[in-house]
Amino acid sequence: MSFYKVIKDRINLSVYVVPRSSKTEVIGLYGDFLKIKLKSPPVDNEANEELIRYISEKLKISKSNIRIVSGQTQKKKILSLFGGTIDKIKTLLTE
Repeated sequence: MSFYKVIKDRINLSVYVVPRSSKTEVIGLYGDFLKIKLKSPPVDNEANEELIRYISEKLKISKSNIRIVSGQTQKKKILSLFGGTIDKIKTLLTE
């Protein structure tokens, strides 16, 4: 299984976040998840907001086209992306 799944007009991205890290960056694959370190703490939705901002910048899609559909308060999350492409998502692993 992959860390992303195409469903009709969107792509679901499975991520594993590590909040309170020294810097925000993609680490690589963690099982069926894309592991991402975030500088923000998991308090007052700060880490989730940083995750959406980071993915938006990396994939060059609007923040309004990214939703956390599962795992709002957990390290394992599923993001739903509208307007992203598989090629753009694969670049997350190569940067």
